[in-house]
Amino acid sequence: MKDSNFLKENNARHFWHPMTSPEDSMTEPPKIIVSSEGVRIRDIDGHDTVDAVGGLWNVNLGYSCQPVKDAISSQLQTLPYYSTFRGTSNDAAIELSYELAQFFAPDGLSRAFFTSGGSDSIETALRLARQYHKLRAEPGRTKFLSLKKGYHGTHMGAASVNGNANFRAAYEPLMPGCFHIPAPHTYRNPFNETDPAKLAQLCANALEDEIAFQGAHTIAAMVIEPILGAGGVIVPHPSFAPMVQEICNRHGILLITDEVITAYGRTGAWTGARLWGIKPDMMATAKAITNGFFPFGAVMLGDRMIDAFEGNPAAKIGHGYTYSGHPVGAAAALACLAETKRLNVVENAAARGTQIYEGCKALMEKHEIIGDVRGGHGLMTAIELVSDRATKKPIDGARAGVVQDVAYQNGAMVRVSGPNIILSPPLVLTQADADVILSALDAGLAAA
Repeated sequence: MKDSNFLKENNARHFWHPMTSPEDSMTEPPKIIVSSEGVRIRDIDGHDTVDAVGGLWNVNLGYSCQPVKDAISSQLQTLPYYSTFRGTSNDAAIELSYELAQFFAPDGLSRAFFTSGGSDSIETALRLARQYHKLRAEPGRTKFLSLKKGYHGTHMGAASVNGNANFRAAYEPLMPGCFHIPAPHTYRNPFNETDPAKLAQLCANALEDEIAFQGAHTIAAMVIEPILGAGGVIVPHPSFAPMVQEICNRHGILLITDEVITAYGRTGAWTGARLWGIKPDMMATAKAITNGFFPFGAVMLGDRMIDAFEGNPAAKIGHGYTYSGHPVGAAAALACLAETKRLNVVENAAARGTQIYEGCKALMEKHEIIGDVRGGHGLMTAIELVSDRATKKPIDGARAGVVQDVAYQNGAMVRVSGPNIILSPPLVLTQADADVILSALDAGLAAA
C-alpha cells in the first residue's frame, strides 16, 4: 500500500466521492479508513472508533465475521464467476434462492431475483411491476407512488421515486409518472399533526386522494420503506403500513417494500414487513445480505408475481445484471444468512436499539440543539439538530459537522445527513459500545 502522505494527497485528485462535491473532498478531506475489527474502525492516522454507522447500514455482523470471509475465499477458489443469464446457472445462487425462500416465507415471499445492490433491487422491482400489469392486460398501469422523504437509491427509476430533492434536483427531468404522498413524520408534516395515529390516517387519506386523482387503472405500484432511513429514521404509526396495503390491494396496485436497510434484523424484527404485519408483493433487499463484504442484492417476490410470470410463455424477463446471482456474492449471502440466524441478531438489535434511543432522548434533555429524537425499533436512531426548538429551524451544516468531528475524536463515527445525526451501528454492538457512542455524541453536542 502507498504511504499515508501519498493517500492523503491523492484522494481527491483522481477520486470523485459519492454524495459530496469534488471541491468538498479537496477542502474537507475525508477520514481515510484503513482497517477494522469487530465493531471498530481505524483511520490512516491510527485513530480507533466505534462505527455507529455500520459501514452504511450494512455491516450488521461487524467487521470480523469470519464465516462470510471464509465463504468468499472458498468460492473464489472453485467458481469465481459465471453468468446466470438464460442457459446457465450456478450452485451457490440456487442454494441461496432456496434459503431465502425459507427465510422470507412469513412475509409471503418465495422467489428471488438477484441484483448487485439496493438501487438495482429497486430498479428491478419497478420494471417487474410494469411488466406484471402488461402480462395481466393492463398496460396502462405505468405510474408509481411513494412517500416524500423516502430514499430508494440513485438509478434513474430509483431516484424518480425518491422523496428527497437532494437526490433529484440536479438530475431532473427524471422518469415521468412518479408521484409522492406526505410521509407520516410527526415532527415535520403539512398537516401540522403531532398525533402519530391521526397523522397515519391523514397520510392514508392523501394516498386515497392521489389514487383517485391519477386513476387507479394508471398506477403500477407503491414503494415504501417500513421505516424511512436516510430521510431521518421516520417511524410511522403501526397502523400506517397495514392501511397502505389495504388501499393498494383494493385498487389492484402492487406494494413494494424497500427493505435495503430494514431486512435481516435491523429493526429488531427480521423484516420491516413483519414488524408492521404486512405482506408485500415485492421486497427489495441488499446491504446486510452479505454484511457489506460483497456487492449483492435480492428482490423477493410474492404470490401475485408468481401467478403472473410462472407458467406463462409470454413472461420473458428482459432485465438483469452481469452480476445477478454472482457465485461469490451468493456464497457470502449464504454464510451471512446462516450467521445472522445463529446469532439471532434481532434480540440484540432490539436491546441495544432501546439503549441508544433512550440515551439519545436523555441527551435531548441536556442539549437544546436537539429538536427531535426518532427511533425505538432496533438499531436505527436519528437525532434532528435545530438552531431553535420553537421554530424547528434546522441547524447549519457547519455546526452539524462540529458534532460529527468532535464525536469522532471522542470515539464514535456518526453520520450527518442534512440536519440529522443518523445512527445505524452493527447489530452485534455491546452495551459498552453503545455507551461509547452516547458519550461521544454528548461531547459533540456540547461542542456545537
